[in-house]
Amino acid sequence: MVFVYSVGNIIKNKEIQDYINANLNTDLHAQLLKKSPFPDVSMQEIVQQIKGKQTAQKKFPFLLKEGIVFPPQLNLEQASSEKTAVYKSQILKGKKFVDLTSGFGIDAYYLSQNFDEVTLVEQNQELLGIVEHNWNVLGRKAKFINQNLEDFLQINKEYFNIIYLDPARRDQNKNKVFLLEDLSPDILQIRKKLLETADQVIIKLSPLIDLKYLISVLPCIFRIEIIAVKNDVKEVVIFLSTEENEGITVNCINLESGESEFTFTFGEEETSLAVYSEPEKFIYIPNHAVLKAGIFNLISERLGLKKLHSNTHLYTSDQKISDFPGRVFEMEVIESKQIKKKEQFNIIAKNYPLKPEDIKKKYAIKDGGKDYLIFTQSKKGKIILKSV
Repeated sequence: MVFVYSVGNIIKNKEIQDYINANLNTDLHAQLLKKSPFPDVSMQEIVQQIKGKQTAQKKFPFLLKEGIVFPPQLNLEQASSEKTAVYKSQILKGKKFVDLTSGFGIDAYYLSQNFDEVTLVEQNQELLGIVEHNWNVLGRKAKFINQNLEDFLQINKEYFNIIYLDPARRDQNKNKVFLLEDLSPDILQIRKKLLETADQVIIKLSPLIDLKYLISVLPCIFRIEIIAVKNDVKEVVIFLSTEENEGITVNCINLESGESEFTFTFGEEETSLAVYSEPEKFIYIPNHAVLKAGIFNLISERLGLKKLHSNTHLYTSDQKISDFPGRVFEMEVIESKQIKKKEQFNIIAKNYPLKPEDIKKKYAIKDGGKDYLIFTQSKKGKIILKSV
């Protein structure tokens, strides 16, 4: 496969590579106004590579290697991060793997590491050419197929252990969409064909997708991974199979936090009962992966923690537990008059009428520092908690 534009010149010319590396911290808008110092490569292409390296420094540092080529900005934005791809790769293995929407190939690179045969399907010829080149640089082998995934499924004769896909989540007007039938491809429309082609089908979805909706329209789900990085939910990943399974396993993980994973069976929340209490010595704030799962009573019941209020997803205990999936604070209840002007606090507001910005203005509090104030409600009413 050949490149559609002159990235080959970028790779081969050391002067261009040196120019890119020397301008990683320059103003890219100003760069675009300049004339390219190289006759065979436009400034737009050079800036594209600079943007790619800047993105790779934070999102996929394994690509900071000589000879790697980066695609346009949109492809970089849509690609998974190295962190989430590595995590997913740890739970997959088999003989044959296919990524039906390979994109920039970050997920495919890691997910396929425990497979003997790897196939990447991508309808964007230019993008697939870049991926094939990069995989050669990285020493990874695969079969690269430039085709629409629906067409591939129609003519494909192979059977895979794992099919992976990351559907496009924007409509023709570039607006974000979430329902499975609105994605491209329409998951509900191709579900049967997918399950006829592999042991398992793994689909990456928006972090905003509703879990109950998913299970109502896809009865073949047997596992859901809610993946956050530094308390920001990045992906909801579903696992499909035609095999019968006893319940749907849901796992909540917050990468790079040092926090425990929390795994449960979907439906446990409906049969769980929370115990309520006024604040005790320790206050617990669940991470966003757990909050996304909506298991507010199950957290209380399983971990032996007391909830402050039915609408306040904060928990408390007199003795500290060590395996909580979130942050833990030692705190005490204070009166508002104990807050002095210009004191420095990190402000948290949960189930409280004022937002943190409004609280800071009302009490003339400076932002930051090591101490925390939590403005919230217990069953008795509004309370303020201060870290000890």
